Amino acid sequence: MSSATSPENPWPVREVNAKVKSWIERLGHIWVEGQLTQVNFKPTWKLSYLTLRDPEAESSVRLTCSTSLLQNLPSLPQDGDRVVVYGKPAYYAGRGEFSLWVTDIRSVGIGELLARIEKLRAQLAAEGLFDPARKKPLPFLPNKVGLITGRGSAAERDVLAVSQARWPEVRFEIINTAVQGANAVPEIIAALEQLDANPEVDVIIIARGGGSVEDLLPFSEEALQRAVAKAHTPVVSAIGHEPDNPVLDNIADLRAATPTDAAKKVVPDVAAERALIDELRGRLRSALRGWVDRERSQLAGLRSRPVLANPHLPIEQRREEIERALKYLRREVRIMIDSAQAETSSLRSRISTLGPAATLARGYAVVQVVPRDGSEPEVVTTVAQSPPGSQLRIRVGDGSITAAAMSAKPAN
Repeated sequence: MSSATSPENPWPVREVNAKVKSWIERLGHIWVEGQLTQVNFKPTWKLSYLTLRDPEAESSVRLTCSTSLLQNLPSLPQDGDRVVVYGKPAYYAGRGEFSLWVTDIRSVGIGELLARIEKLRAQLAAEGLFDPARKKPLPFLPNKVGLITGRGSAAERDVLAVSQARWPEVRFEIINTAVQGANAVPEIIAALEQLDANPEVDVIIIARGGGSVEDLLPFSEEALQRAVAKAHTPVVSAIGHEPDNPVLDNIADLRAATPTDAAKKVVPDVAAERALIDELRGRLRSALRGWVDRERSQLAGLRSRPVLANPHLPIEQRREEIERALKYLRREVRIMIDSAQAETSSLRSRISTLGPAATLARGYAVVQVVPRDGSEPEVVTTVAQSPPGSQLRIRVGDGSITAAAMSAKPAN
């Protein structure tokens, strides 16, 4: 039969199953690790059936083995056991079902599990996922707290009781999931994504009240760590355990020792906050009162200064200085005027004494010749100025006389 198919040349179901069976059985025997679930056997059965599940994903494979194989194990397998099985892939063409025919089952020891956890821890640390700079701060007063925990668990009761005692109005969005076993990781991741997508949730708590190393394995699975690292909402790890801690403690934004401790770190204590507010108010009042007292004291000191005791004093002092200067200036001007007046009187007296009017008053006369061309008269000082017939003007103390020169006679 040709390997090519078409609507006109399809394969029948038996052919498809036969080819799939051929391809699968070529794998040969393989080792597979996972977590047991749905362990189903009875001593009277010839064959027993189990499911091997990947703890980090919604992936599983059906196991078939002889019942004697399980009975010969050191302890009967239980749901949640971490095992490694050796088997051959088998495909039942008639039913179209895939399974592993198992011939060996080995438990994964605690030491090996812890070593794997530490290896994952080192790997994530090398990637920088534990870097404190990546840690998101918790809100002081969350609008709503997301809580992922087991249904009806003590962890849930502790978180709610402590939170409501600290802040009665606190609101929670609770999602119950498996917290151990094969379903834990997928359910926790789904719950985390749901809460992270809720804009009302400001912080998410993942809580469990302790347990054995095997019980806490889901909180060290890589898929959960990467989901927490990818979340935008701050995540608090609240797995009650000592002394070993799962990887979730390192990857979360905050690690709480117990669910109760997580509630105390996420939800503020209203009574304590009110007491703090009262204390701060008291300190503020004291500081304000001290400041007012200091300012009042400084103001009193300033007011006691002379310039503030009488603000007009500098003006009055300047006014007095100006008035004194004006008096001095007036006195000096008066003295200068008086001196000038005295000097003027003295000069006037000297002029009066030495002037021609005084001389004329003593009996002297001034003779002037009047030129015929009409120019100004000239004082006669020589006989040559007044030949006979010249017109003369004689000025005496109380007037002037017009005369004519009759003759002129030089002095001997």
